[in-house]
Amino acid sequence: MQRILLEMGVAPAAAPVDSDLILARVDPELREGARQILAHPLPAPLTSAAVQAMRAAAPPPAAPLPAPEIVHHPLPGAGGRPASSIAVIGARPGTALRPAVLHIHGGGFVVGRAQDTYAASQRMADALDCVVVEAEYRLAPETSFPGPLEDCHAALVWLHANALRLGVDPRRIAVMGESAGGGLAAMLAIAARDRRSVPLCCQILIYPMLDDRTGSTRAVPPFIGTIGWNAPSNADGWSAFLGVPAGSAQVPAGAVPARTTSLAGLPPTFIGVGAIDLFVDEDIAYAQRLIAAGVPTNLRVVPGAYHGFDFIAPRSQASIAFTAAWQHMLRTAFAV
Repeated sequence: MQRILLEMGVAPAAAPVDSDLILARVDPELREGARQILAHPLPAPLTSAAVQAMRAAAPPPAAPLPAPEIVHHPLPGAGGRPASSIAVIGARPGTALRPAVLHIHGGGFVVGRAQDTYAASQRMADALDCVVVEAEYRLAPETSFPGPLEDCHAALVWLHANALRLGVDPRRIAVMGESAGGGLAAMLAIAARDRRSVPLCCQILIYPMLDDRTGSTRAVPPFIGTIGWNAPSNADGWSAFLGVPAGSAQVPAGAVPARTTSLAGLPPTFIGVGAIDLFVDEDIAYAQRLIAAGVPTNLRVVPGAYHGFDFIAPRSQASIAFTAAWQHMLRTAFAV
């Protein structure tokens, strides 16, 4: 989301009165990116018209890298879900079986495209010697839950069913996502467990969007969630996704990972988040619940880091260490 906003040039607004105090809490290497984000705030509220304008102004996706190869395969529709295509990165049919990651892009449930992360997924496929499948899903508010989850689940089922012809080991499939994509990855892991559809070896949740109550019925400290994705935007994004107001007493079953009754039986999990990210409290709470449920869990909270910091400042020491941490988790899961 942050990268999209910076590239599309959302009209700057007046800087917050306490911007110096906000920036003082930011890792020095991340401050320039924070200044750019603060100068390009999200539209408020995130109405349907505002969302459409954001999508229309989004820049073309970055050009993919020369390798690994990206191949598109048809994904048939079923159960009211439209037919689509699925991008497979780095497949090597006919070779020794390798692990795979189903990756889900972010965007607050309302914007974003799988193509936006192709280059990053190519780098991941190369670094981890794995296949990456990009899940494309319908966006809110046009499609609310369960549509986006069903799109991701269909992609996961397709990957598992076609594993051998892609050169993928069906026992070593992980799910991963950032922000709203991390929320969908968490929903997907729960759905795969409950439906007994696909066994997962790992879930990598990067500053995941897990709880609709953050910013709606649950307040956060004033210095948290002020850079980029904020409390009002979170309430709007969740409301669009759920089809009911965020923080409602009743929400659709399976739509909010933080409201899931039991987390037992989920795959080993990495959760990473910045200490001043809007999602820090809900992500820590989710990690604590996973640990209490007996799920091997790696929680990493990055001091002075805001939402999307690793995309904004990928060469910072904080981002390098953060990326190394989740990649280590995947390598460990793939080595089993």
